[in-house]
Order: sequence, then C-alpha cells, then structure tokens
Amino acid sequence: MRVVSIVLALLIMLVHAELWLARGGVPRTLDLQNRIERQRSHNLEAKARNALLVAEVGDLQEGLEMVEEKARFELGMIKADEILVQVTARRP
Repeated sequence: MRVVSIVLALLIMLVHAELWLARGGVPRTLDLQNRIERQRSHNLEAKARNALLVAEVGDLQEGLEMVEEKARFELGMIKADEILVQVTARRP
C-alpha cells in the first residue's frame, strides 16, 4: 500500500510540474491571455480611428464644406472679403 501511495504522489508531482513548467503551462497561458487583451485594446483603438477616417472621407466625397473647413483650420486660408484674426493666450 505504501508503494502505491508513493507512486501516486510521484505521478501527481509530475503532472503538477508539467502544468507549471511545460511549454503550454500556466505561465505561458497567462502571458498569452495578457497579450490577447492588449491586442484587443489596440484593435478597438484602430477601429475607432478607422471609423473617423471613413466619416471624413465620406464628408470629403459628398461636398465642399469639409474641404473648406480643412483649408481654413489646417492651412489658415481665408476668403477674399474676410479678415483673419488670431488670438493667442499670454504666457505667464
């Protein structure tokens, strides 16, 4: 009976060691789960950026209002009868 108990204990220790030390063990599984969560977060951010870009492309394809807005804010363009006034905050 004692031999059977020792053999069973050794087998349990072997299975436990395999679980923690093997290539597909618990530490590797936890690492992969963390990497998957980071990638999912990155994918969600990329999807949000893509949605904004799709909306912007749709606006650019539909009319000139978006083109005019971009020219005004990004390039500082003004119409012929307008005066550009820039207000900057004072430095402390």
